[in-house]
Amino acid sequence: MIRERRRGVLSIDEGTTGTRAAVVLDDGGAVPAAYLPISVRSPDHLRVEQDGAEIWENTVRVCRTALERAAADRVEIAGVSISTQRATVLLWDAVTGEPLSPAVVWQDRRYAGRLREWEPDWDERLAECTGRPVGSRAPLLWAAEEIARNGEARRAHERGRLVFGSIDTWLVWKLTRGARHVMSATNAVAAGAYDLRTGDWYRPWADFLGCPPDILPSVVDEDGDFGSTDPSVLGVRLPILSVMGDQHAAMVALGAHRPGQAMCVHGTGTFLDAVAGDRPPGRRDRVPGVLTLLAWRSRGVPLFSLEGYAATTGSAVRWLCEEIGLFESPRHLAELAREHSGPSRVRFVPALAGLRTPVWAPEATGLLAGLSLSTTRAELARGVLDGFAHSVCDLLEGVEEAMGRPVTDLVCGGGLAGSDALMSAQADLIGRPVRRALAHETASLRGTAYLGGVRAGLWPDLASAVAGLGTAPVFEPELADGDRREARAAWRDLLARHVPTHSTKESTS
Repeated sequence: MIRERRRGVLSIDEGTTGTRAAVVLDDGGAVPAAYLPISVRSPDHLRVEQDGAEIWENTVRVCRTALERAAADRVEIAGVSISTQRATVLLWDAVTGEPLSPAVVWQDRRYAGRLREWEPDWDERLAECTGRPVGSRAPLLWAAEEIARNGEARRAHERGRLVFGSIDTWLVWKLTRGARHVMSATNAVAAGAYDLRTGDWYRPWADFLGCPPDILPSVVDEDGDFGSTDPSVLGVRLPILSVMGDQHAAMVALGAHRPGQAMCVHGTGTFLDAVAGDRPPGRRDRVPGVLTLLAWRSRGVPLFSLEGYAATTGSAVRWLCEEIGLFESPRHLAELAREHSGPSRVRFVPALAGLRTPVWAPEATGLLAGLSLSTTRAELARGVLDGFAHSVCDLLEGVEEAMGRPVTDLVCGGGLAGSDALMSAQADLIGRPVRRALAHETASLRGTAYLGGVRAGLWPDLASAVAGLGTAPVFEPELADGDRREARAAWRDLLARHVPTHSTKESTS
């Protein structure tokens, strides 16, 4: 029997710790993804780096595997969509196509100390124009300094062949064989120099940082003109339909499309994003760590969002498992946590790369407290997940304060969202129901494919793409209000005692 030919989008999800590619079908579901891990290096406690060449090689391999599977299953590929880790940047040679620097990862804090000196002069201007103050990272500053100290980069710039971009810029440039040097708007926002008012680079900040304008990519809509794949790369010419920052793609897939809806994704870090509307929220007192972003920009129309994030949750789990060896795997940690009934006396603050919300403290460190001779591994695991749940509460409270109204609907995704113990703890500490999205592990991969698929005619709109997956399970709060308030007060007291007093000034990343 001849199988009916289906349509789909080849979707690439370039995360911080791995690369995956899969075909997202016209029913909204994704076939099993091809996956390869990516190395992450930390030469010291401030620097976090990756190899751009490894990222590209892995991308080609997983894409070819996904295309082979699609051909075997008689799936017609309408085009390519891409979601990427945000604010990870690199420099490369436009002639050779080779990286001239390591890729500096979004968790990198090498400039945090120097950037704080510029806060008095720049915070208000940047918050007004770009949606974020100075913060703890500055990709454009890194580019300027890399040109100054890296002989290869400097010579390439002098010859007019130096290219700068984030991971989406890098992948599109490589996929099109250099035909397009662009950055999606959501990734440009994450680079810290995107003007929310004009939709282009904020030149005063870029000039102050010393970044040459000739190396900056053009900023385009998430479903804008990204060109087509060169046949020599993947063996076929396909239109690149959409490119998004990973958290924004997850918002699409998890159904956060209307003002007041929010999503929380547990990946390398935990991100909480709420849709704010078709214009940036009015200026209010700034909340530490809460940023005004584009949710996405489609066909020239922007949709804005507010975001708070904890940089090291999933990566803290990996550290606990692989570096410290306290647990065999993330799954083992989640299973142990389920064995411990009731709250844990263990307190874990997952600030392994600084703290952003509820206080701004880039130099803060992680904390594991409340241990005794009676502490079991199950209680320890539960304490770790409770720490993540408290962090989500901090993010939600910050976003709601900045937005000036409560979040009406919170849906969760990402690897750690598979833990019932974590989902229940979040509902208990928030005091409201929490939904766990179906197929949440592939949210970023599916979300950008949905946007691209609407452009290609697979769906009439985003809501239709999401609707095919069914109804998400809901976790209801079971903790009494008094106990919830007591638990949150104890957490705030722990942070107040642990975070250095000079770091509690209200600034954001």
